[in-house]
Amino acid sequence: NTQLNHQTRLVSGVLAQECTAVLQQFFQQKRDAQALERKGAHPLRDDALRTPDACFAGLPDYPWRPNYVSDLPALQGLRMHYLDVGAQDASLTYLCLHGNPAWSYLYRKMIPVFAQAGCRVVAPDLIGFGKSDKPKRESAHSFTWHREVLLQLVERLDLQRIVLVVQDWGGLLGLTLPMAAPQRFAGLLVMNTALATGDMPLSPGFLAWREMCAKSPDFDIARLMVRGNPQLSPQECAAYGAPFPDKGHRAATRAFPPMVPDYPEADGAALSQQARHFWQNEWQGRTLMAVGMQDPVLGWDSMQVLRRNIRNCPEPLQLPDAGHFVQEQGESIAQAAVAVFKNL
Repeated sequence: NTQLNHQTRLVSGVLAQECTAVLQQFFQQKRDAQALERKGAHPLRDDALRTPDACFAGLPDYPWRPNYVSDLPALQGLRMHYLDVGAQDASLTYLCLHGNPAWSYLYRKMIPVFAQAGCRVVAPDLIGFGKSDKPKRESAHSFTWHREVLLQLVERLDLQRIVLVVQDWGGLLGLTLPMAAPQRFAGLLVMNTALATGDMPLSPGFLAWREMCAKSPDFDIARLMVRGNPQLSPQECAAYGAPFPDKGHRAATRAFPPMVPDYPEADGAALSQQARHFWQNEWQGRTLMAVGMQDPVLGWDSMQVLRRNIRNCPEPLQLPDAGHFVQEQGESIAQAAVAVFKNL
């Protein structure tokens, strides 16, 4: 049962080299045609960049098939990537939202635990991050727009019985979603994040982070990740930097730190205040809070403030050695979540 494919080699014989060259050319053309077909379904806008697929080759512990959408009204043709793992009719859907400068790779240790529990897992890459398209201009990004994209994605996929999983910007944006469709949300897993309502001072740790980003807007992402997570392998650190092969792809990482609402009239502040009221008074679901205790940006003090704003939020799960990117110790958190949210 001999099969010709891109690894076929002609070892010897007349015209062996020529035949090998023809075969290689044929399969290269086939790969190019497939790439064009994928691109044709989601043509790249002139004002955006798309990280080449080659940048994501061989990522450790990230085996999932990509999914793309570009026809949500808010996207206006930009291509958004998301993972969709598990059965679509599962009893629970974990919606996992990342922050800056991360992407869905951050959830690679949690997704298998949720999936093995029989749940569906959806993990999008925000526009500007991961495998999603990257607008060239920082001004393309706004709080309200990113929120609208996420709301439309939830509607398009018709996600039901959602456990919202958030950290960092995933929480700043994600915590404003359930009030728009409370019937869709059944649970909340919240890690090292905040509600940026514009009427409370930002934490000293966050202000220091924002100042660092202003001084070094193209900071080394791999170095940032390993500093807070020394157990990461070089390959894992490189995976966090994979979406950003050059400065041109980094508009979102530059735009997000100053985008945090820090005064009442800022974009997103009023939405966040409405969300705070929702979580304080109207939230009916179950909550699990997990806190990376070594986080200098959104650590224990910030999470205690948030806890007071979430109705019936129990005592947080403390991870003494975890930093800001708590999901790097995500397997134990995911196991705790499965126990908390079963029978929802």
